[in-house]
Amino acid sequence: AWHLQGCPFSLQVLAYSRHTYATVSQRLIIAVIPAPGGDPPYQGEFLVGNRNVEELLPVVAREMFLQASAGVWERGDLQVINITSALDRGGRVPLPIEGRKEGVYVKVGSHSPFSPCLESAVSPQSLFRCSLGQQPLASCYDTFAPHFSIRWCNLTLLQVWPSPTTPGPVWGSGVLEDDGDFQPPTEVAPQDLLPGFLVTLLVPLAVAVLLCLLLGHLMCCRREGV
Repeated sequence: AWHLQGCPFSLQVLAYSRHTYATVSQRLIIAVIPAPGGDPPYQGEFLVGNRNVEELLPVVAREMFLQASAGVWERGDLQVINITSALDRGGRVPLPIEGRKEGVYVKVGSHSPFSPCLESAVSPQSLFRCSLGQQPLASCYDTFAPHFSIRWCNLTLLQVWPSPTTPGPVWGSGVLEDDGDFQPPTEVAPQDLLPGFLVTLLVPLAVAVLLCLLLGHLMCCRREGV
């Protein structure tokens, strides 16, 4: 929310336990501040298949994920931008067997370009292999394993550039400038509205009279014995 930067606002969080279905609420005061150096223009979104969203919210888990991302990104200025459950992206609820997880989308950003490993993972050749059910091309060692199981066929790379700001209105002195004498608009020639009025009034009246005559004829002159 760009318009909330620098202004604290209140956010009420409502959570429930997936085991007991007990609910708890907490109100948080959050202050949105601009990111140092601006938003990272290079952003990559990874799908972690062996985690739930609450398992990646702690700081320790996010730092571990950033270290693993730095190994394939070959950069050190990474930061987590967003964490979203795969259920919010149309994923299915996993079966309660074998400890299966929901899956988490983690978006990571950097001010440095993507590594050749990431670019090869989203190349047309890799997408073709994914369509065949095969592993995509990757020219680097998977530093996410064994803690994070990345589904490389769901990798998304984005380049986000800041949009130019639109200049705001320029306030003047509040006094109208002298632009000569006022020129009133050209006068409109008077129109004859009587024909339109007669048509609007007489046509429905004539139709009503005809309907009354027809109804009277049917009710009075078409009776049995008349």
